[in-house]
Amino acid sequence: MAARSIASLSLTFGLVSIPVKLYSATESAGAVSFNLLTREGERVKQQYVSAADGKPVERAEMVKGYEFEKDRFVMFTPDELKALQESPSHAVDIVAFIPEHAVDPVYYDKAYFLAPDKRGAKPYNLLLAAMRESGRCALARWAWKGRQYVVQVRPTDDGLVLQQLLYADEVRSLKDLDIEKTNVSPAELKLALQLIEQIAADSYDPREFEDDEKKRILAAIDEKVAGKQVVAPTAAEPSSGAQVIDLMDALRASLGRKGGADAKAAPAKKEPARAAAAPAAAAKERKGARRAAPAQESATPARARARK
Repeated sequence: MAARSIASLSLTFGLVSIPVKLYSATESAGAVSFNLLTREGERVKQQYVSAADGKPVERAEMVKGYEFEKDRFVMFTPDELKALQESPSHAVDIVAFIPEHAVDPVYYDKAYFLAPDKRGAKPYNLLLAAMRESGRCALARWAWKGRQYVVQVRPTDDGLVLQQLLYADEVRSLKDLDIEKTNVSPAELKLALQLIEQIAADSYDPREFEDDEKKRILAAIDEKVAGKQVVAPTAAEPSSGAQVIDLMDALRASLGRKGGADAKAAPAKKEPARAAAAPAAAAKERKGARRAAPAQESATPARARARK
């Protein structure tokens, strides 16, 4: 299915205005969502009640308020809140060109793709080539959906990416954690560098990683739908105490492993359908995304939904 643009904008710098179309760079395919039901399988719904008397309050009777002191609010009508919003603009105004890697990725928020609109191909490709040649990206201001954003426009091999940036007060500082500093010996550093080199890669390929937890949940859902019993994995025995590991020994042991933990792992053998849920204890120890096995199994309903 062809991508559909969500807005037509103008990317401006100096006296140059580039008509562009805006596309979402990502799509929501995160955690599997469950509905809240009664024990009889009936849907339940949320209801707002007054904290003072417990009586239900209809949505039409609600107003928004800001708590400026404990239990003291200043209230705003919908029209007043609308007047406070930033007026939408179709212009993305470039205010500076900075080194390509000057923005710490911790400030990255939502990403969008930019493609040239009608009569915009020439200036679009000119800006793309100029930023590639200079090794710089652009900082710009953009009003979108009632908010004022600072955005980064950066060149890639295939085109321009518009990246919303977080403001300084939206990002915490590592300095607040008061991380303990320790001395690192030359021998420890040498072993650590050898370990890095042993499992180093030249690029990141997102297709090498899959969400195993999501696949496991979807497989369990398929079994439920098929009328089978889902067996809960046995919980691991808690450790009796913290294990003290010598750093040098751990580095040497890591170097002794061929190709890293999962980088060269052989594809897992296919298990019968009834046994798919029970051996999840081993999978539970590897929660979240891991490197996917190179072999492709036959598609199942769960796998098909996991790709959506």
